Amino acid sequence: MTTDEKNLNTPANAGANKNDHEKKIREEGVKKGATTTAIISLVILVVAALVVYLLYSSEHKTLLNEMSTTKTALTDKVAARDSVIGEWITTFDDIEKNIAMIKEKEKIISVNSSNSELSTDKKKQVLEDIQYINTLLEQNKKKIASLNAQLAKSGGTIKALQVKIADLEASMKQNETEIADLKTSLVNKKFEVEQLNTQMIVLQDTITKKDEKITTQTNELNKAYFVAGTFKELKAKGLLTKEGGFIGLGKTESLTGSFPENAFTQIDITQVKTIEINAKTAKLISEHPAGSYDIVRNADKTVKSIEIKDPAQFWKASKYAVIETTK
Repeated sequence: MTTDEKNLNTPANAGANKNDHEKKIREEGVKKGATTTAIISLVILVVAALVVYLLYSSEHKTLLNEMSTTKTALTDKVAARDSVIGEWITTFDDIEKNIAMIKEKEKIISVNSSNSELSTDKKKQVLEDIQYINTLLEQNKKKIASLNAQLAKSGGTIKALQVKIADLEASMKQNETEIADLKTSLVNKKFEVEQLNTQMIVLQDTITKKDEKITTQTNELNKAYFVAGTFKELKAKGLLTKEGGFIGLGKTESLTGSFPENAFTQIDITQVKTIEINAKTAKLISEHPAGSYDIVRNADKTVKSIEIKDPAQFWKASKYAVIETTK
């Protein structure tokens, strides 16, 4: 045995080797611990990120649904206001036409009554024109009163409409003053006051009936009907059948030929733009163009409602909407 080998086998060298081995084991343990800690930290980080994402996704969907609901409500509100404004503009036109007609008749009366002696025919014509003016003045009063009532109901915040109504009221008061002066001059020419203050009843009745007829026709045109339910419920109401197929297989759903009207809910298509559903799924059995409506869903993908984007197109093919749902 050489001297070097003897030195390696000494107790001091053996102890040093043991210490190195233990140090190496400790270092490997530290490395493994660090690696394990890093892996656990990464897993925790990933789980935390996933939780944050899921929470954000849920809140995001909820926010989108709230925004969609708000948008629908605002759209309906704007459409309703536009409809009211449209009615106001039509009424403005009617009042202005009446005012123009009053002025025209006033000029004709002035010409026809300019002579001190009036023929029977001219006197009759003057009376008819005065009565016609009385009728137009009364119509304008009612229309302006209606406008003021609607404006007050809306909160009276539309400045341009307030100004327009005020201008029309001023024009109407001027008309009344001029016609009152004209009547005074006619009384001096032996016209009876009672005759001058009479309206053209026949004309008034005709106009009233015409307005009522237009209103009735408009209401009829704006009527529509909808019903929503499961296939079983719709079939029980006599609305759906199954046709085609073989011994019950492959049958397709179809509408029955005649609709029991009492099975439907009646709506005004100018007012109702959203049909509430609140079901797991929903589909339209009746025919309506795809682009004329949207199916609005909740955060859990269930169907909240059907939003009618284009009422004219949606109700064009049929005034009856049949919606099959599943619960």
